[in-house]
Amino acid sequence: MSDKKLLVVQVAGLGYEFLASTHGAECDGLTFHPARSVFPALTCTAQASFRTAGEASQHGMVANGIWDRRHAKPRFWEQSAALVEGERFWKRFRDAGHTVGMLFWQQSLGEDVDVVLSPAPIHKHHGGMIQDCYCRPVGLYDMLRGRVGRDFDLKHYWGPLASHRSSAWIADATVALLSDPELAPDLCLTYLPVLDYDLQRFGTSHHRSRRALEHLLEQLRKLRVCATQHGYEILVFGDYALGEVTAPPALPNLELRKHGLLSVRSVRGMTYPDLYTSRAFAMADHEIGHLFVRDESELENLRGMMEALPGVGEVLDRGEQAERGVGHGNTGDLVLVAEPGSWIAYPWWEDNREAPDYAGHVDIHSKPGYDPCELFWGWPPGTVSRSPARVRGTHGRVGEGRQVAWASTCIEGGAQSLVEIAEAVERWLGA
Repeated sequence: MSDKKLLVVQVAGLGYEFLASTHGAECDGLTFHPARSVFPALTCTAQASFRTAGEASQHGMVANGIWDRRHAKPRFWEQSAALVEGERFWKRFRDAGHTVGMLFWQQSLGEDVDVVLSPAPIHKHHGGMIQDCYCRPVGLYDMLRGRVGRDFDLKHYWGPLASHRSSAWIADATVALLSDPELAPDLCLTYLPVLDYDLQRFGTSHHRSRRALEHLLEQLRKLRVCATQHGYEILVFGDYALGEVTAPPALPNLELRKHGLLSVRSVRGMTYPDLYTSRAFAMADHEIGHLFVRDESELENLRGMMEALPGVGEVLDRGEQAERGVGHGNTGDLVLVAEPGSWIAYPWWEDNREAPDYAGHVDIHSKPGYDPCELFWGWPPGTVSRSPARVRGTHGRVGEGRQVAWASTCIEGGAQSLVEIAEAVERWLGA
């Protein structure tokens, strides 16, 4: 059995153009290269593509949410590893007797690895929350928070208070894990979301985003020192690159409602979607929307309607989805791609008095679409914003200006895509 050890650091929003223009491609001995992300360029899709070395058409994580046709319900940010189809790139490495760990990766619960750490709060029956992390082996989280010197605080991981502090905790916990000879896995995949928050809040050119990059570089230095001390090679890569928001978002569900295609029910003056009877519904996710249709005879009409919708740049049918690598049973009957400068939002209302209760709160599981407004405080105090106009950065598209950055001490710089990087890692581990 070889003695190879590798630390993989996945950085949310690490775009090559942003890094090169803000800091340069050289960082503490690491030379960063550009690469294509996968389509759509979203967290769950990119992470699933890396761990399977395949596209969304193969692993099925076509978005950060899955539309459950039988339950007529979109399910965002579910954590079961079984949602990701396909063989993992580390299978042969682990079959040979090596150990694998995943820290804060999506869809990691139940994964066939040796170490897992992921946020898993307990929502109390009468409101409130008990903060905790799911872990394997049992007791790992207690050990790590003792060595880090503080608990993991979920409010720094997502919401209006999300900041570099969550990534700092994850970096410190990764260092603590790799420094433990009994628990340190041979292959460790960890995640730093530090860039994601302010790049969405303020865009790529704002000084707050540049400051977030400084925090990232500090965390990478810490991880690089630890890796060197304990004999690990290192790979750092971004999952997607963000673009500037310069226009209002597309609102496909509002358009569907106006045409009687999306049904709603009124509860105390608030409107909630009736997805059991709706003829069409759009699951919004950053610059991507998956439109699901009850009767396929309406597809042609719906395609024309969506193509005419302000903010929508492309509408992909099943054939075009297959060409983009996103043809799968989980994919919408039509896929909407926002035009540059815009994004796709989930609301079906214009008057905020109609907004459902969860619109004003951090509620990633109830909302039938991704909501970046949760990164901003709203009114009244204690709520989150319901104003899409505040969002300044978005992602999901691929192509010009949207390459991700990656660097490694063991993989040569010839890989041109995220999938090729994963394939190169698999070859290195098995060599």
